[in-house]
Amino acid sequence: MKPQMLLGVVLIVIAVFAFAYQGISYTSKEKVIDLGPLQMTAEKTKTFPLPPVVGGVALVGGIVLLIMGSRRN
Repeated sequence: MKPQMLLGVVLIVIAVFAFAYQGISYTSKEKVIDLGPLQMTAEKTKTFPLPPVVGGVALVGGIVLLIMGSRRN
């Protein structure tokens, strides 16, 4: 498979992921209390939003790369 076509497929997969999940969630630990030997932490879930425009651009770019890769000899 040509590198251009492979990159196109990867971009299309990223676009499908962006449309399906609308963001990436991750968990971070934060110190709530730190009083000498007494320490308390809390886990907080945060979301990094992915706007639909990102998915659309990735999809169009992937399709363009697939078409360009298939036309070249």
